[in-house]
Parts: sequence; structure tokens; C-alpha cells
Amino acid sequence: MSKSAIITGASKGIGAEIANRLNELGYNLVLNYRSNTSSMEEIIESFTNKDTKNIIVQCDVSNYDDCKTLIDTAYENFKTIDVLVNNAGITKDNLLAMMSEQEFDAVIDTNLKGTFNCCRHISKRMMKQKYGRIVNISSVVGLSGNAGQVNYSASKAGVIGMTKSMARELGKKNILVNAVAPGFIQTEMTDKIPEDMKAEMLKNIPLNKLGSPKDIADAVEFLISDKATYITGQVLSVNGGFYM
Repeated sequence: MSKSAIITGASKGIGAEIANRLNELGYNLVLNYRSNTSSMEEIIESFTNKDTKNIIVQCDVSNYDDCKTLIDTAYENFKTIDVLVNNAGITKDNLLAMMSEQEFDAVIDTNLKGTFNCCRHISKRMMKQKYGRIVNISSVVGLSGNAGQVNYSASKAGVIGMTKSMARELGKKNILVNAVAPGFIQTEMTDKIPEDMKAEMLKNIPLNKLGSPKDIADAVEFLISDKATYITGQVLSVNGGFYM
């Protein structure tokens, strides 16, 4: 029987790459987006495995009720959901002395509360089915901190703490909860960084290159696979050695 997965923030970058990978692995997919409908249709069109069923669900993960609808819709379409990948996230960078309350709250609400919302609504269903794999996408700055990203760093550090607590609660029901902490990954976000700043960043990365979304999809694939059945509550850092 085919397995099924939910991926939040699947419209581009890391989320789109994870969607492509899980499609290749034969997963039926519930792909979440907030505003970019055309991107979602293009992603499904690009899937190489045409034998899977895929649905698109618009949802603002910062909204508790929206997330309930997302999870309910997933289960209405598929009997079970085997995997949840919490990837949706935003940035609103600013120095602490300049950061507005709105900039702080927006990032916390999407990145941290959004992860809670989805996990909260799926947890009882996964406990009932006595199986589940949850992968929360954190960030290297959730471990190291970063100037100008007090809000983002706090949200991603919170995701790590949440991951460990959830792993302790859900382990007895055969639900594994882990986090992936990407470093600097080649996406639309990093494409906007000036070349001189990018060169300076690379000096601090032992592998002397940016990562790719594929590197993160590889980590997710491992954590949801049968090769990781005794791994839970862990943070898999994929950062080229930037932070050890």
C-alpha cells in the first residue's frame, strides 16, 4: 500500500525539493501552500512518478483552525498519513534595536506556532494508527544564533526544543520526531545575498560551498526511512561544517 505525507511550505525551495523526493519514493502527497497556487501546479506537473495521488491544500500554518482543516483534508483523502514534514517558514530580518513587535510575532507565529499547530492536530491520529514520522525543519541559526535574526533564531531554536519534547511524548506509539537544521542553502533567499557577502560566508564553511535543497531532501528521506527506526528526538545538521 502506498504511503502518504504532508509537506507544509511546499511551493518552492526546500519544500518543493522534498516534495519531488517523496514523489520519487512513491508517496501520495498533501502539498500545503499559503499563496503561490501556480507554483504548486508546476511542481505536480514536474513529478516523475505519475502513479501517485497528490492534493494541494491552501493553509496559513500560523492559524490553528486552518491547520486542523489541512490535517482533516489529508485524512479524508488518504486513510493514514505516515509522514509530516513541517517546512513552512518566513524571515523578517532586522537588528534587535530596530525590530518591530509585528516582525517578531509574524516569524514566531509561522515558524514555531505553525509547527505546533500541525503537530497538535495530527498527533492523536498518528497515535491511533500507532505509526508516524514527523520531521521539523529548523535551521543552523537555531543552534548558533545570528545577528539580525533574533526572531528567526528564536523560532528555529524553539522548533528544536519542541521536537525533543514531542519525541519523548510520542515515542511509545511508534512515532519518531526529528529535526533537520539546514545551513546556508542555495535558494531564492540566498540568491538575493550580494556576492561579496556570500564570499565572506563561504570562508566560514569548511566545505567551501553552499548546500542545495537536495541535501535537505536527502536528510529527510533518511529520517523517514526504515534505516532510521531507532532515531528520535535528534537534530540532523546539514551545514557543510559551518556550525559544529
